[in-house]
Amino acid sequence: MAKKERKYIKIRGASEHNLKCVSLDIPRDEFVVFTGLSGSGKSSLAFDTIYAEGQRRYMESLSSYARQFLGQMEKPNVESIEGLPPAISIDQKSTNKNPRSTVGTVTEIYDYFRLLYARIGIPHCPKCGRAITRQTIDQMVDAVMALPERTRIQLLAPVVRGRKGEHQKLFERAKKSGYVRVIVDGSMYELSEDIPMEKNIKHNIDIVVDRLVVKPGIEKRLTDSLENVFELTEGNAIVDIVDGEQMTFSQNFACPDCGISIDEVEPRSFSFNNPFGACPTCYGLGYKMEFDPQLMVPDSSLSISEGAIQVMGWQSCTDPKSYTYATLRALHEGYGLPLDVPIDDLSADMKKLLFYGGDGRVLKVRYKGQRGEGVYDLVWNGLVDNVERRYKETFSDTAKAEYEQFMRITPCTSCKGQRLKPSSLAVTVADKNIYEMTSMSVKELVKFLSEIELTEQQHFIGDQILKEIRARVGFLQQVGLDYLTLTRGTASLSGGEAQRIRLATQIGSGLVGVAYILDEPSIGLHQRDNDKLLSALMNLKNLGNTLIVVEHDEDTMRAADYIVDVGPGAGSHGGEIVAAGSLKDIIKCKKSLTGAYLSGKIKIPVPQERRKPSGYITIRGARENNLKNIDVQIPLGIMTCVTGVSGSGKSSLTNEILYKHLAKSLNRARCIAGDHDGIDGLDQLDKVIDIDQSPIGRTPRSNPATYTGVFDMIRDLFASTPDAKAKGYKKGRFSFNVKGGRCEACGGDGILKIEMHFLPDVYVPCEVCGGKRYNRETLDVKYKGKNIYDVLDMTVEEALEFFKNVPKIQNKIQSLYDVGLSYVKLGQPSTELSGGEAQRIKLATELSRKSTGKTIYILDEPTTGLHFADVHKLVEILRRLSDGGNTVVVIEHNLDVIKTADYIIDMGPEGGDGGGTVIAQGTPEDICEVKQSYTGRFLKPYLEKDQDKL
Repeated sequence: MAKKERKYIKIRGASEHNLKCVSLDIPRDEFVVFTGLSGSGKSSLAFDTIYAEGQRRYMESLSSYARQFLGQMEKPNVESIEGLPPAISIDQKSTNKNPRSTVGTVTEIYDYFRLLYARIGIPHCPKCGRAITRQTIDQMVDAVMALPERTRIQLLAPVVRGRKGEHQKLFERAKKSGYVRVIVDGSMYELSEDIPMEKNIKHNIDIVVDRLVVKPGIEKRLTDSLENVFELTEGNAIVDIVDGEQMTFSQNFACPDCGISIDEVEPRSFSFNNPFGACPTCYGLGYKMEFDPQLMVPDSSLSISEGAIQVMGWQSCTDPKSYTYATLRALHEGYGLPLDVPIDDLSADMKKLLFYGGDGRVLKVRYKGQRGEGVYDLVWNGLVDNVERRYKETFSDTAKAEYEQFMRITPCTSCKGQRLKPSSLAVTVADKNIYEMTSMSVKELVKFLSEIELTEQQHFIGDQILKEIRARVGFLQQVGLDYLTLTRGTASLSGGEAQRIRLATQIGSGLVGVAYILDEPSIGLHQRDNDKLLSALMNLKNLGNTLIVVEHDEDTMRAADYIVDVGPGAGSHGGEIVAAGSLKDIIKCKKSLTGAYLSGKIKIPVPQERRKPSGYITIRGARENNLKNIDVQIPLGIMTCVTGVSGSGKSSLTNEILYKHLAKSLNRARCIAGDHDGIDGLDQLDKVIDIDQSPIGRTPRSNPATYTGVFDMIRDLFASTPDAKAKGYKKGRFSFNVKGGRCEACGGDGILKIEMHFLPDVYVPCEVCGGKRYNRETLDVKYKGKNIYDVLDMTVEEALEFFKNVPKIQNKIQSLYDVGLSYVKLGQPSTELSGGEAQRIKLATELSRKSTGKTIYILDEPTTGLHFADVHKLVEILRRLSDGGNTVVVIEHNLDVIKTADYIIDMGPEGGDGGGTVIAQGTPEDICEVKQSYTGRFLKPYLEKDQDKL
């Protein structure tokens, strides 16, 4: 059979950002990987050129009416692109951070579950749990006639359920209507006799409407009697079988015992984003923000008079002149609250009084203020109530943010975090409500759905819906997310997880002839799950789509049909195509750094010897999330890697327990650690630093120069120039955050924000300063021929050369260069930096500080977005951090980092409920010997390969 002719996406003259007039032919309907150093121009080519042009052309195809709402998309800086299919981008930045968004809602699986529960769910009474069904009289008659012949029955009308009173009028009405007997609290009476009724006791009353023997021919009489029952009860009837069980019938969705009526079940009844289904207390969020006594009193070993109460508005309570001090004195006099006893030693009653209020007695507060002295009446409702009222009454966003530091997210007391109304949670399919069903991990859900037992009618109605649910849940399993639950909020997902969820959704859509552009989908994925991801990507390709993946992962490159290596360096040294072709072509190319690492010519060396710990800290009884009450020893003075498959409990142990406990104990941070008994050995440390991927600032005013502190030194340098001294300028003149030297037209931003209704805001350069942020007088001051704007516009590499004779400034910039950020501009707004870049700026800042030797650094997947060469640099930096006696704890999947660690703590064995224990700990060589360890299994060949080359 003739080989299929290869089609190409032909790019000519791409010059976006640092691309140097790149021309390239990318094969269509194949799996293509873009790789290269960080900052080399991969994303500029994949996202800012190919995807942007694909989007723009799609927009052009729309009607002019539709385009007026979408705005004009700028054409990327490229001469031409031919053969471009419609493009869909699956990147990491488009995760929805809305608290109402869950894995179930973004994959639309939850919508199918809502439909399933609305159509085949069995409603139950939210109070007593009894199944509630609505039947017609014909169905009820058929059910009674199905009883064995000669069965004696009586039809009862349940007129009173759990109501106090003597109910004499009811008995008189029943007697007038011709009824003879009544059952009161289980005993039968005739209406002609005196019925003893206790006025203050709750009673149940049933009127006996008819007594029958089941036999053919009674259908008409039975129908008439049931109609009489429903006239008395508004839709409920009981068939009492003599010497047998009672049968309950209802014309409504109502519980005959509790009298609770529920609305018609619809798909919206199960939506926590709709008032018809959402819990009325938390409005469907599942949690509430509440003031936490542990945060209000961070150090409970102090007494009130020693300043234990730290919550906003009460910090002055140790000052005898303050009103808060007078209030606490009144509590001491009125209730006997000890002010000199540590909070820990207070009785439970006294703690309850302090935080939640007293018994309502009026206290006398004697207070002498600026307006004179007086005695004020006060009913004490507790610190929590007092601060809550202040929080609600303040209009200041700053004050609200201050108060929120003392608040904690707690599950809603009404729905216990289940988000829905009690009536919605009482509807079941296969004995599980919708929350229980969606709280299973994907792995458990796949198994449950394959074994689900339904009635014949439920199968007939629900099979089509179940088919869709099974397929979509299966796609999540395919991309290695079987440890997630559908109730998991999308805000808590990592970039890689969010991307793989979108990938699963795209597989489900089954589109053909599309260019999918992905940004490092393997982030946060253990080597064990890489095969799942690759087979999912292959599925997309086999449908007839083009896959362009920006990736640094070796397995992905080896699986690709075509690799494009962008480089050779970063920033201005990049922007060229170093090599393009198959894996063999890349390895053969001598100029390709990627090829050199893939072939093993260059490798990240394993240390000659593993360093020994200088001590240990021990986490006792860790139980957060899926952790199984474990004790873990963390070695000090060396570099430790916490490894394990996704969802095994690495982040719960490291970020939720270790970091938060240390931050509270050592850094006095306001946070509460995850569930554990304690941590021993903290006297060996003096501070903890979390180097994560969160942005270094939320506004364009924040940049690498301001974050690292080098901008202060640069402003000092400019203030000491002859020009500045002659004009009388101090260092404040060179700040774009204060009046004086900045351009007042744009307030020092360099850009103006134009608000567009119904569209994203548009940013345009300031016309007055031309985007330079400063006024003309300030820009006239020069150092070595460059003004302050020119310096901010320099890349790290240019600045290193420019300031080579100023050691203080050079040292700070050198640390940015060392972490592989030579291409980043000093004044680049923080909003334009990726998570990996932000993390490396934080690393550089720590490197440039003097080490105490007792610091513990915690990093979460620092290799995100890093090429082999950048990982090489990172490994050297992590070792530098731990050389001075400091401790480095890294959560990582990258085997190049793991093999260089001194010590490994391997979590697992599986993700979700199958994880939460320590499988192995020790040196990388020790881990390789543990058969249960997936990490050891993949690490062993890596170490052996390196041993062979030594």
